[in-house]
Amino acid sequence: MTKLYVGNLPPEVTNDSLQKLFSNRGFHATSARVICDREGGRSRGFGFVELGSREDAERAIGELHGLNMEGRALQVNEARTQESRGGGSHSGGGREYSASRSGGNGRRG
Repeated sequence: MTKLYVGNLPPEVTNDSLQKLFSNRGFHATSARVICDREGGRSRGFGFVELGSREDAERAIGELHGLNMEGRALQVNEARTQESRGGGSHSGGGREYSASRSGGNGRRG
């Protein structure tokens, strides 16, 4: 099982529509989850999709990274486990994921 990060999602995208994005292109997504903020439940503009095989994940990255979705170029990368940030009270049983960032176009403040 391979987990992908999907970023730059339009605000209207739901778990179902994210899963359909992959299934309509021939991928079997075992799960799809759009991450929402805690306060208002609004999409944070990214999510995660699990695919059955590494080959499917690599093909999905190749086909979907940069795809125009409602005027936004999707960012699709293999997700990586995120190290514990410490401080907060996490249950410790789950994994957290984030994107494998590529490119150097991030801004520093």
